[in-house]
This record gives sequence, C-alpha cells and structure tokens, in this order.
Amino acid sequence: MESDTTVRRIKAFGTQNYAAQGNDGSRDRCGDNGYSGDPKRKPEVSLYLLREGLAASLVSVFILVLWGLVHLSLQQLVIGKPTGEFNAVRARRHLEQITSVGPRPVGSQENEILTVGYLLEQIENIRVETAAGPHQLTVDVQRPTGSFSIDFLGGFTSFYDRVTNIAVRLEPKGGTQHLMLANCHFDTVANSPGASDDAVSCAVMLEVLHSLANQSTPFHHGVIFLFNGAEENILQASHGFITQHPWAKQVRAFINLEAAGVGGKEVVFQTGPENPWLVQAYVHAAKHPFASVVGQEVFQSGIIPSDTDFRIYRDFGNIPGIDLAFIENGFIYHTKYDTADRILTDSIQRAGDNILAVLRYLVMSEKLADSSEYRHGNMVFFDLLGVVVVAYPARVGTILNYMVATATFFYLAKKASLPGNGGGRYVRDLACATGVAVLSWFITLLSVLIVALLVTLLGRSMFWYNHFYASICLYGAAATGKMILIHTLAKNLYFGGVRLVELGDLHFDVSLLLWCCSLVWLTQQGLCSAYVPMLMVAFPLATRLLLAKEFKNRGASVKYSVLYLLGLALPYVHFMFLIWVVFEIFTPIMGRSGTEIPPEVVLASLVTLATIFLSSYFLHFIYLVRSTKWILAGLGSVFIVMFLLMSCGLLFPYSASPDSPRPKRVFLQHTTRTFHNLQGQVESRDSGLWINSFDYTGIQHITPLIPEINDSVRTNCREDRPFCGYPWFLPVKFLSKKNWYLPAPEVSPSSPIEFSLLSKEDTSWGTIKMTFTVKGPSHMSLYLMPHRGASLSTWSFGDGTPQFDLSGEYFVFYSHGLDAPTWTFWFEIQPPRDPDPSGPEGMISVAISSHYFFGQDQRTAKLEEILHRFPTWAFPSSWVSTYDMYRY
Repeated sequence: MESDTTVRRIKAFGTQNYAAQGNDGSRDRCGDNGYSGDPKRKPEVSLYLLREGLAASLVSVFILVLWGLVHLSLQQLVIGKPTGEFNAVRARRHLEQITSVGPRPVGSQENEILTVGYLLEQIENIRVETAAGPHQLTVDVQRPTGSFSIDFLGGFTSFYDRVTNIAVRLEPKGGTQHLMLANCHFDTVANSPGASDDAVSCAVMLEVLHSLANQSTPFHHGVIFLFNGAEENILQASHGFITQHPWAKQVRAFINLEAAGVGGKEVVFQTGPENPWLVQAYVHAAKHPFASVVGQEVFQSGIIPSDTDFRIYRDFGNIPGIDLAFIENGFIYHTKYDTADRILTDSIQRAGDNILAVLRYLVMSEKLADSSEYRHGNMVFFDLLGVVVVAYPARVGTILNYMVATATFFYLAKKASLPGNGGGRYVRDLACATGVAVLSWFITLLSVLIVALLVTLLGRSMFWYNHFYASICLYGAAATGKMILIHTLAKNLYFGGVRLVELGDLHFDVSLLLWCCSLVWLTQQGLCSAYVPMLMVAFPLATRLLLAKEFKNRGASVKYSVLYLLGLALPYVHFMFLIWVVFEIFTPIMGRSGTEIPPEVVLASLVTLATIFLSSYFLHFIYLVRSTKWILAGLGSVFIVMFLLMSCGLLFPYSASPDSPRPKRVFLQHTTRTFHNLQGQVESRDSGLWINSFDYTGIQHITPLIPEINDSVRTNCREDRPFCGYPWFLPVKFLSKKNWYLPAPEVSPSSPIEFSLLSKEDTSWGTIKMTFTVKGPSHMSLYLMPHRGASLSTWSFGDGTPQFDLSGEYFVFYSHGLDAPTWTFWFEIQPPRDPDPSGPEGMISVAISSHYFFGQDQRTAKLEEILHRFPTWAFPSSWVSTYDMYRY
C-alpha cells in the first residue's frame, strides 16, 4: 500500500475529512462531504492508495469470478432432483424418432406423412392409456388454406394451401369453455434435421400431454396442444389455426416453444402484450426459471432478424402469451448439425419440468377464465443466475426507479450544498469530470472502430467467429487501454492539482450520475429494462454510503476495495449475464446476416459498449492508484499479440470440429431462368449455379478451394427485372447484395411449373384485372413489379391491400401441403398515364420462381459435383429452382 503524501496547494474536496502531510510540513485540508469543515481542525490521517498490481488483480479476479458464476449457472440446467412427473428419457425417444426421418420441409413425405403419422400414433396411445381418467382427449388434423401480409423482412405477403396442423384438446370430461394453447412446430428448413428447431419442443409437448392426461385431479380449464407443420414457411400453420379453427375462439392464452439455438436453457424472451398475470404464473410455477424482460424489449425492437408464432397469435388472435426459446449455440441453428445428440437430456428435462408446471398452474387458475379483468399493465421480470425470478408490475418499477433516482440526486445535492462548496465548485468539478468520462467513451469507441476497419481492410473479418475470446483480447484490450490512458492523462494533466483520493471520490459520483441519467431516461420511455440501471445505481450508492467511514479514515485500503467490489457483485453479475446473452445471440447472427452488414463494426461496438458499461464503477480505481503504466503495458502487449495473430491469418473464422462446429453458410441454387417479352416470346434463357454467401466474407475463403467461384462471375442486379432477375426464396436481397452465378447445364424438374394468364379485363373504375393460375412444387415465390407510373390497387391476397417490400416491389411467398389444387390469384393494376420510354415495356413485370427442397428434383449431377468440393467447414444448403418472368 502507498500513502497519498503528495503536496497539493489547492482547496481540496472529497466526501470525507482528508489530510496529507506536505514535504514542507504543511497540510492540505478537505472538508466533510466535499467542501466543508472546521478551518481550525486539521486531522492527521494517512490515506492509502492501491498499488497498481493489486488494483489490477482485484478487478481482474472480480470480473473472472463473476464471469465464472454466470457460466456455472448456465451449465446448471436442472436445479434439484427431477420429481419424475416429466420423463425426459421418453421425450428423448420422441425427439430421436422425429428427427430420424431427416429434414422435414412443408409438402415433403417426411413432414406430411411420416412425422404426422408418428405424432398421431403417440397421441392415440396416450388417449387409450388415459381413457378411464377424468379427462377426455380429442384430436383434429387441420389442413387450412389462407393468406396474410406481414412486415417481417421489409414486408411481404404469404399464401398457404393445405398445410398441416395436429390439434389435441385435453379437457375435463364435462367439457370447458376456456383453453390454454401450447404450440410447437415439427417442420424444418431444407437440409436441416431440425432437432432443436423445433422437434425437441414437440417431443417435450408429447410428454407434457402424457403427464397432464394422467393427472387424477380434473382441471378447471382445458389445453390445446398444437403440433403445427408449417412454421418455417414464415408462420403459416399458426395463422391457419388461430384464424380458422373452431377451437381457437376459446383460447385465452398460449405458450410458444421455439429455438434460436441448439440446447442449453430455454429462456422466456417475450410475454404479453400486457397481461402481467402470465408472467406471475411463470414466476410462481416454473421449477427452473430463466427469463428476461430485456430480451423481450430487444427482440420486439426488430434488431434480431427473426420472428415466431407468438406474433401470429398476438396480432391475428389478439391473445396474450409466453414465448420461450433455446438460444445457446446459434452457430448450428438451421444447419445439418442441428441433431438430437447435441441436445442434452437435462435440457429436455428442464424444459419439460417448466412447461408442465406452468400449464398445470394455468389450467387451474381462475384468471384464465376472465383474463380481460387482469389484462392491463406490464411486468418487470428477470432471473438471478437461474435460481430465482424477480417480477413486479411495471408501475411499481416506475415508482422504485424514481425513488432510487431521487435518492441519488439528494446524495449529490447534499455534497453540492455543503458550506465548503463556495461558488458551486463541486458542481463545476462534477460537470468537468462527467465531460471527461463521456469524451473518453467517444474516443474509445472511435479508436476501436478504427481497429475494426483495419481488420476488415486486411481481409480478416469474422476471425472471432471460431475464436470468440480473441475478439475480447483485441477489441476489449484496445477499449480498456484507451479508457485507462485517457483517464490517466486527465488525472496527471487536467486534474494535476487535486488529491487522488478526492478524484476517486469524484469519479464515483460521475458514474453514479451517468447511470442515474440513463435510469431516468429509460423510465420516461416506459421501458421495463430500466431495472438494469436501477440496480446499477441502488447497490453502488448503498455500498458507498456504508463504506463512507472506512474511506474517510483510510482511503483506498484493501478492506475498502474488497468490500466495495462485493457491494457491486449482484448488479454486476446480472449485467454480465445480460452481456453473455447479447454475445450468445449476436455472434452467431453475424454468420447469417448477409454480405452488407460489416460484422467487425458490430462486434467491436458491442465489445466496446460492454467495456464502457462494466468499467463505469472501476474508473474509481484509476484515480486511486499512483500509476497505470504497467497495466497499460500489459493491455498493449495483449492487443499487439492478438493483432499479429489475426493479421497473419492464424485465427480462421470457421471450423468443422465435431464438438463445436462453426460452419460457413452458403446457399446454392441450380437454376434455369427464362425471360419473356411483351408478346410472350422467350427473350433470353440461361442456367447456372446461383450462389449466396450469408456472411460478410463472401467467397474469399471458398475461391482458393473452388477457383471457378470467383468475382468474375459475380452478378449485377438488373433493376428492370423483379428482384434483380434471380429466384429469391425470401425477400432478403437487401441483406445479400453480393452473389455469384456460375454457368451450368439446364435443370429439368420432373414436375415443372405451369404458369398462365387466365384472363385480363378492364374494370369500370379504370383498372385492369389480371387473373393467373399456377401449378408447381410446394414452395414458390411470386414477384410483382409495376412499371413507372403504374400501381397495384388491390389483389386476392390477405386483406386485399398490396404489401410491398423495402424496394417497392411485391413479394408473395407460397407453399402447399399434399394434394393441393391449382393456385389461382388475381390483382388489379392502374395503368400508367404516360408510359416511361426508357423503362421496360408494358405496365408490369410478373415473375414466378419454383423451389424444389426435397425429393428427386432437389439434386442435379452438377450440384452434387460442386457440393463434394466444398470444404468441411462450410454448410452449403442447396436445391433446384427455376425463374420465369413475363411482361404485361
């Protein structure tokens, strides 16, 4: 330890009485609580400063211990011994059986016959087994047809025909008027077995159904278990159920089981809208709680490019619900690696325990019968390391937040109003110190973004995709070092005349003030996430007040430092858990967010913001050590070593490791494109392999292994053709503007698409009505591009109002189950008054693409040949498609 005995010839300030012996024998005086005190009183107190190494060690150990606690809590999937009510072993057998048939796209035999047959068989076994009990079980296989528009991915319209729902109604034998809904989906994207998304949820629901059906006590209400077979087709089957099934009118609330990762804990990431009684039910009943209102507000902000059936039940059914999802290991979400063996039995056990307990609680709850009485209000909810959930009404949270903010401002106001603070000196110093802190944030963020730009220019983007902690060592070391350097310079140059203990005290107040401002702002915005800054204000403030005497008497002693860190432990461990969630979600998303979003900027910003937030109350220590040169040297060394490793290419982004794969996602379509002119004649025709890389690195790592896939075959968007003239499966061209087209032989599906104009007629109100028929595979995409001056006025989809995407074109997503009839649709178009001579001929371009996701038409010899040449660390999802364009 070192004593602060440096001569300071200024009017000192601080929160306690400080005295320092000068070399000339004189003493500088600090008044109590900043700027007051008896001028005749000159106490002789030796105030300690921390040694540099000790300070660095304390903070490092503190962070590492808390980070270890976060990871320990994540590994602890099941708390206590299972009660035996939910049989995870039997649920695993269901999971393995469902996934054994392979990928299950809508319309495939695997989805519509094999999986449906297995589910119906298991449900019938449960019905027979429990027939003598107090409950009755009714099964209905629904195959709805419908259409709706949704603003997901910029906005598009969906049309489905004879997709499959299996609805199982469990209720008392006397019947019931009120129902809970539990929802999962058993279909998958192409080329993925979909164990986590979402076969495991259906396996859990089968076993929950078995357990509830065997209950000896009659329920007050019933439960519908909906096994829906068309969620990956952008939420179609859930729409068919909630808008068309006769049971839907009796549903009062729902639980949706989803996945954005593979295994781990299922987290409650959105609830409502409103209806706080649902959160209270989860808090009261769940055996292994894991929930966060922060996740809800982030997800509903649209930052995460995903959606679930929750949206359909909320928007089209007007019913409240709870959305749960597995979020760990999103690197293999929607890939061939999403297999049953990667899901731990304990993950199944905890999910089953939670769903069973919550459903059992709700079917006995009187609130379900008249939920409108308890509708209003939101809930603040969060768990502490998965051990306990804290939940309280948002209005209580608002009061609590303002109470904490008021206490903080009283604390600061008291320091500012003491007699020794002549002329508002404390306020000026606080304002200056706050300015230094905020300036350090911007300089730090700018510096780290410059590093991220260098990484991008060096062609090393996403080096952290397979080496996450390398990003912490590079960007985290740069951010931490920059902030320490700025505050060290401020301490030595700008605050050169102020004693260090007083600077430490002042910068604690700065951190408190900034967190308090964020608390007030978030509360005024009506965000329940304001509880986070509330914790980050309340606990440090209470800790500071409790340690005031220790700091007054001894300064930055070891005892003070340890107790100070212990006081920060609870808010910091929760905040570090939130940081883990952010990185667990966003790091994998960067591998499927397209070629336009620079991932280095995103991750560097996230690491920097995490560093800024975590360091807020550690600024205190920067001013309580005499020197930071060895800390800066250590951080600089870590940064340089990591930068060299990265720039030399030793940190490859992808991995084919069986234990922890980090695949590069590539979409390949072997397609044939045909373009017709206004007279219906073929204007041009070509065939090729259309290649989309869904991350920022494009094909830079593919070209050395497959030389013909290079930038010489990169495509250009033809603005005069709908969706650039390529067979986009979903309207995501704005995410992936870089794609490649390698010439290849023509494709010849055994069931080619049949597209024809059925009729064209003028209406009495000045529009032209055009009716079309289409016959093709289970997945097709329709693109409509009115020419300049023309506009669509109405059509046969959704509510009749055309829904356009981000670029002003119209995208209609079509899918069907088995034995679907010919698709017939129409639209009305207002012709242009003055046709554009420089634009395409006619008034509208209509294009249709077909996608063969399964069966013999999914593969060609050319596809197979090039797939075998892809490296093992890549996941090329491939299929056959066609694209036909017509002018009218």
